[in-house]
Amino acid sequence: MSEQQTGRLYGVGLGPGDPSLMTVRAVEVIAQADVVAYHSARHGRSIARSIAERHLRPDHIEEPLVYPVTTESTDHPGGYRGAMEEFYTEAAARLAAHLDAGRTVAVLAEGDPLFYGSYMHMHKRLADRYPTEVVPGVTSVSAAAARLGVPLVEGEEVLTVLPGTLPEEELTARLATADAAAVMKLGRTFPTVRRALERSGRLADARYVERATMDAERTARLAEVDPESVPYFSMAVLPSRVDAPRGGSGPGEVVVVGLGPAGPLWLTPEARAELSAADDLVGYTTYLDRVPVRPGQPRHASDNKVEAVRAEFALDLARRGRRVAVVSSGDPGVFAMATAVLEAASEDPYREVPVRIVPGMTAAHAAAARAGAPLGHDYAVVSLSDRLKPWEVIAERLRAAAAADLVLALYNPGSRSRVWQVGKARELLLEHRAPDTPVVLGRDIGGPAERVRIVRLADLDPAEVDMRTILLVGSSQTRTVRRGDGTEIVWTPRRYPEG
Repeated sequence: MSEQQTGRLYGVGLGPGDPSLMTVRAVEVIAQADVVAYHSARHGRSIARSIAERHLRPDHIEEPLVYPVTTESTDHPGGYRGAMEEFYTEAAARLAAHLDAGRTVAVLAEGDPLFYGSYMHMHKRLADRYPTEVVPGVTSVSAAAARLGVPLVEGEEVLTVLPGTLPEEELTARLATADAAAVMKLGRTFPTVRRALERSGRLADARYVERATMDAERTARLAEVDPESVPYFSMAVLPSRVDAPRGGSGPGEVVVVGLGPAGPLWLTPEARAELSAADDLVGYTTYLDRVPVRPGQPRHASDNKVEAVRAEFALDLARRGRRVAVVSSGDPGVFAMATAVLEAASEDPYREVPVRIVPGMTAAHAAAARAGAPLGHDYAVVSLSDRLKPWEVIAERLRAAAAADLVLALYNPGSRSRVWQVGKARELLLEHRAPDTPVVLGRDIGGPAERVRIVRLADLDPAEVDMRTILLVGSSQTRTVRRGDGTEIVWTPRRYPEG
């Protein structure tokens, strides 16, 4: 390239379609540009050009960037991706020739240039070589919300923007967990998006917006839209839930939701979706505190020792037409609330109340992952709490599992009122296990006070164990190794020696 000064590249956002929604800066850039470039289909019509048409001059050099294909059907040897890559490379070269000649180039883009726009392909190929400015524009998402006249997100809600081209399973999972959402690029993807909305339980809330702010604008309930009538420039919108009515409109149910061992990183998408969709949340105060507060969603907190009362309260709410999520730490079916709810639901007057269980990451599996793979072979899970069963039963089960050479996951090992069980369990296990058997102590896994240690069974100190700790006791085959970085890992081989 010579020492001649190059031109400047602009990515110009035109807004959603109404020319009056172009920004002042967009109009200024187009007015001063030497070259105006815009993408178009093979028929030659360009929506971007039509939006900016009143600002084009006769002496503007126009560069139509005509897509070679509009669907994934192509004879190109590289397929659709190969055809588009070749097109973008050739288009960038055409613009580069103008920039090298010192001309200012404005690339027009519907909406915002860097929001699902074609301009970004020029930007990635040219912005590191030429002075560049991107002029933001009003997005189609903002325009759709404005035309619907409903809040898109409020307060602590999170907006999820999705392309309709995602696989149906992925769309379903993401829509189920979204506070509010916009699904772009409908057209031929509309049937898939509609099924995903229906499967995620969000179809009744979904709105449809077509060509927002343009002459042919259309809005409707998405469930009422004919799939054959949907163009590419349309969108599905799930607006804010803040003011959405909750409860009383249909049959109630109770969903027992596993939160995993700690905060939101341990929530499954299914659990997150159920928490979001619930009319009421019920649970132990400490566990409810892990769930984000949502306006209009009552939270009924109670003490940890009233599980039966909590279960009946949730079922009573469901009998009144409420959709109730009962929260439980870890997995609700492992020493947790699922049993209490199902026990109550098995008796009158709750037999007809629907009850579902949504699993969660268990404390045992979380601690095992942090330590390595101590649960890699057969293992048993035992609670050391004698509040609901006598110690004699616990001791008998410990002896049986130890004699069978099973790895042990020991829940509820100790508390302020139970201080001797860990020491007694250690004594019982040492009757069958070597003193150097590895024991994983996992405390507050996933939480701010997380600590994972590996000790010998003979060195297990009951004073270092509380209710927030889980113990994983190895079998005769469990191994520990110190890695090159100094960390110690523990695992149990999947292959057991032949007898």
